[in-house]
Amino acid sequence: MSSLELEAYEILKSRFSDKEAAKVIEYFESKAEEKINQRKDIFLTKDDKIDLVSKIESAKSDTIKWMFIFWIGQLAATAGIIFAFLSVYFRK
Repeated sequence: MSSLELEAYEILKSRFSDKEAAKVIEYFESKAEEKINQRKDIFLTKDDKIDLVSKIESAKSDTIKWMFIFWIGQLAATAGIIFAFLSVYFRK
């Protein structure tokens, strides 16, 4: 027991019996443990971080791939429009 728990135990012991005071302390410890267990899902572990980094890298590479595909499509469309204008211009 920590010093805080001992102090709380002594205060409760003055009002209750030893057994009841120990039960109350045990109850508060179990409630604190439940709160910690509920919040464990919020914390980021090393494995979670590795998974997150790999997902970000995957998304990054997919984005870059689609950007190049888009740029090539835009370049082809622009070249086609320029070719069409030049062919009309030189036809006359």
